[in-house]
Amino acid sequence: MAELVPSCVWAASDDLLLALDAAFGEPDDAYVNGAQVWIRDDGPGGAALEWRLHPVPGFQRPDGVATHELLETVVYAIRAGEAPPRPVAELWECLEAFPGFGDDAEPAPLATACTNALGIAPLVFGVVDHDRIADAWEHAQGRHSVLAALLDQLGP
Repeated sequence: MAELVPSCVWAASDDLLLALDAAFGEPDDAYVNGAQVWIRDDGPGGAALEWRLHPVPGFQRPDGVATHELLETVVYAIRAGEAPPRPVAELWECLEAFPGFGDDAEPAPLATACTNALGIAPLVFGVVDHDRIADAWEHAQGRHSVLAALLDQLGP
């Protein structure tokens, strides 16, 4: 039986990255696959949330930019009105927020808490089967759209 996890999703954009930087600062972790992660206690009732910026399928880090410097470099360029090393749409496809560490939340209060924390309402929210999404992503060797999989489960 699938474990369904409440989740909120935003499409990646310059404005979203600027909001992330203003609200959360630098990520707690960055991965070679392009994912950027923040762990914060801004869920309903102070629940811990994982905020994960998902990379595009087949993510390729721009030459000359270290994994842990990528988001900072892109945000700096956007704020300065300069071209980032690659457009946001070629690096990340969506932000997802969900309860971490076994904390639980209902989707609507989660969406409200996330909107309050980030200052931008999610595109969609509901419950998702992360195992199914992860299995498809791994099977496709990172060339599977996490955004499409989330939207497939959450609706338009």
